[in-house]
Amino acid sequence: MTSFNVLMVFPEFKHNSFWSLKAVCDIYGVRCPAPPLGLMTLAAMLPRDWNIKLVDRNAQKLENRDIAWADMVMTGGMLPQREDTLIVIDLCKSLGKPVVVGGPDPMSSPESYARADFRVLGEAEGIIHEFVEAWEAGVRTGTFEGKRFQVDVTQTPIPRYELIDFKNYLYVGVQFSRGCPFNCEFCDIIELYGRVPRSKTNEQMLAELQSLYDAGYRGHVDFVDDNLIGNKKALKRLLPALIAWQKERKYPFEFSTEASMNLADDSQLLDLLKEANFFAIFVGIESPDTDTLVATQKKQNTRRSLADSVHRIYAAGMFVIAGFIVGFDTEKGSVADGMIDCIEATGIPVSMVGLLTALPNTQLTRRLEVEQRLIPFASGVGDQCTAGLNFRTLRPRKEILQDYKSVLEAIYRPADYFERIRRVGLALKRPDHPSEFSFKTAAYDAGFLWRLVWRMTITQPELRPHFWKTVTSVAWHNPAALEYAIILITFYLHMGTFSKFLIGDLTRQIEAADVEDPGGRISEARLQSRISVAANAQISQPTIHVDDAA
Repeated sequence: MTSFNVLMVFPEFKHNSFWSLKAVCDIYGVRCPAPPLGLMTLAAMLPRDWNIKLVDRNAQKLENRDIAWADMVMTGGMLPQREDTLIVIDLCKSLGKPVVVGGPDPMSSPESYARADFRVLGEAEGIIHEFVEAWEAGVRTGTFEGKRFQVDVTQTPIPRYELIDFKNYLYVGVQFSRGCPFNCEFCDIIELYGRVPRSKTNEQMLAELQSLYDAGYRGHVDFVDDNLIGNKKALKRLLPALIAWQKERKYPFEFSTEASMNLADDSQLLDLLKEANFFAIFVGIESPDTDTLVATQKKQNTRRSLADSVHRIYAAGMFVIAGFIVGFDTEKGSVADGMIDCIEATGIPVSMVGLLTALPNTQLTRRLEVEQRLIPFASGVGDQCTAGLNFRTLRPRKEILQDYKSVLEAIYRPADYFERIRRVGLALKRPDHPSEFSFKTAAYDAGFLWRLVWRMTITQPELRPHFWKTVTSVAWHNPAALEYAIILITFYLHMGTFSKFLIGDLTRQIEAADVEDPGGRISEARLQSRISVAANAQISQPTIHVDDAA
């Protein structure tokens, strides 16, 4: 059997995006937020005698000598990486190397990657063996497509963590499950991974964590599941085992994840997450408006008080990062005040507010196609904060942009942001877990704190009073939460700068809208006419399943 050299290239994310966290990475002394879990997992699926090198373009340079070494190049990623993925493909092909592309964006938009030699579409566990067989048989071009939602994740191997340098990253990701039981109109997760969450076994999950532990990694581990509680039964089986594993090793890891708001209804689950040492939860709130939540099929957020729910999560020792969206069809008049009030009532410091984006192959996109309202993505696609509203809006586009701008201006004013941190810092009831001490970790923390204090008091003196007021207040009243208040303080170095960038860009768009509305607002009467014409059109719907595990 012939051995091959495989170069894996993780494309660069857009610099100006919510998730780039550039200033946060600088303070922590790392290069980017997280390593490419998908490529590390894929590497473990390839034949063991193949030689693999991984280059993360967010953390290191891709050199021509790397490409020259390879027999093939594997690349691909998410929508915000599309621009750089195409650059990588062209570069490698110009040097005579065949390119294999895969990942979420090629799955959703394979036509955008026609220039690659191979397109491997679908979850890798279900299709990569066909590609390997074809390659070893001498095939040098083709498209391989797996069946949707049928991969058995209990067969997923442990990612090859040895391919990365942990020192480049803020945190490391692991994955327990894929899929989400809900049916949000704008979400592409259910299109890619289905509505029946598929979970790994306890033994698998602990083996992955042990692999990280044995490699010497300590600290923040993110469960990258799009809804960790999508299958509560499986999660409640895992958490007691995870708690025992953590206790035996003096809690080497602290965890974050993403979950739906119904997490707050389950006190047992909150207690288990707290005991396992989860400290942060990303929650999609989207909108405080009930009509909007119902229309977009996110009814799970209408069945509870959002503020009460968030504060129950604080009481379980975890702070909340939330997603909000501006631009839904059901918005009437200004939505800015209601969204600002919701963020203040929940006390959430880090709020990812974006513009509604019709992602490829979602229910929203199919509906907008029938209504003839879609606008093609501009070149150099960013994230939902910078590249949203890719459709003709019902409200005047200018009003939506103004609402978005007003929200950003209000929630990222330093006084308001730091006041929310103080409220969270006082509400956060952290567990008293023992932890192992190392001089290496202590020295790293000291360096981080020095850089943070310098930035907050010298480089940006306007933040000095907010910084010291917050630190002293939390340290005095709830010292167990101080570490996590400092994390939220550090986030402001990115969010403050990024919000200013967005506000400047929105100001230009709003001024341009006075001359010409690029979205071409469509009237209600005209929309209804279009819908009537398309009434008999067949709208392709995904295969969906009802999950009773949630």
